Amino acid sequence: MMNWDRLICDKRFGLEHYHDPKKSALRSDFRRDYDRLVFSSPFRRLQNKTQVFPLPGSIFVHNRLTHSMEVACVGKSIADRVADTLRERYAGCAWAPKLASLGDITAAACLAHDLGNPPFGHSGEKAISTFFSEGAGRSLRAQLSDTEWRDLTTFEGNANAFRVLTHQFKGRRRGGFAMTYSTLASIVKYPYESSLATKGKFGFFDSERADFMRVAEELGMLRMPSPQGTVRYARHPLVFIVEAADDICYEVMDIEDAHKLKILGTGEVIDAFLAFFEPERRAHMHEVMDMVDDPNEKIAYLRSCVIGALVERCAEAFLRREPDILAGRFQDALLSDIDTREREGYKACARLSLSRIYTAGSVVDVELAGNRIITYLMEKLIGAVTHPELNYSRLLLAKFPEQYDVDAPTLYGKVQSVLDHISAMTDVYALNLYRTLEGTSLPAV
Repeated sequence: MMNWDRLICDKRFGLEHYHDPKKSALRSDFRRDYDRLVFSSPFRRLQNKTQVFPLPGSIFVHNRLTHSMEVACVGKSIADRVADTLRERYAGCAWAPKLASLGDITAAACLAHDLGNPPFGHSGEKAISTFFSEGAGRSLRAQLSDTEWRDLTTFEGNANAFRVLTHQFKGRRRGGFAMTYSTLASIVKYPYESSLATKGKFGFFDSERADFMRVAEELGMLRMPSPQGTVRYARHPLVFIVEAADDICYEVMDIEDAHKLKILGTGEVIDAFLAFFEPERRAHMHEVMDMVDDPNEKIAYLRSCVIGALVERCAEAFLRREPDILAGRFQDALLSDIDTREREGYKACARLSLSRIYTAGSVVDVELAGNRIITYLMEKLIGAVTHPELNYSRLLLAKFPEQYDVDAPTLYGKVQSVLDHISAMTDVYALNLYRTLEGTSLPAV
């Protein structure tokens, strides 16, 4: 059984020797996590990474940065609501005041949850993994262990986020971002290695396996049954909230964006959002919508109502399931355990997105272009680190940022340096590098 006293830990990864649990400050260490992320370069780069729709455009749609900020707002709202009730539930425990930090931990984890995603949305992840499973990267199979190969053929942005936050890149400090243990654990949605991946999802690469285990053991996360020699843990409880906030934001906001882009009509979006509410509430919502003429304002109002309702239902589900979560028995998404009306409304929105949004021409165009660009960059950059003696390789390696270890002693390490570089790229940088290497774009003379 996990317990909140251990799960809420402000020890910093890589700076454990500086830890003083009795210190006091105006900002908690969890709030410092949040601020540290906001001021970081990897977080700023999210503004030029695709969420779903092409960037940039005449109509503003969400990118990874705005998505992450909204997820942090929603996640904090759920966690604060949960914390209020848990403080009453555990009022007799000496550690109960620590529960006030749940909102700050969750908000920081929400900000960080997409830091490991490559350019061009989820198609970027797929392009990287299929480069090894279907493309030129297959030639490396014999030189890599089974575990290393699985890491590459199932490349996962969530696992890469944990690496971005914890890995000591060249010239950088030990511990990466030096985040608190609780924040790090709260971003790992799939707390197991790639050999146990389900639908290509896992939580950490082999290179960070020991690091994740150190965090999990310190926090008292439950070790779950798994084949001998493999690692699987129960989720940190706050992962359920981070996941719910992410799911709420991308589903609801994708529909609002699709409406702005005229992929979905005003009437069908209104119907989809009203389905979350009882008839009495719908009548009032129609009255509010009648006060404005702008269709986008009507949808924005409904979107806020839907998010508010889902925040409440997810908080209720977490509190109801808290004993099972702490025991590692509950493993579903919170959104699958909310009241029927809201759950069915969410499922209907998911079906709408799948049939009308993710197959839209502009979205597919991004996937096609992203796949081509990332596959091409993978071919060139992998070739450079594996054959550094070639003249073209020397030229290309000179363009690598210094923090990426292209001279790593193992092939796995060299390949990871390429993945570190590509996954950190913005859409625009990746496109410009592609054009440069193709010879279709030259610097001004």
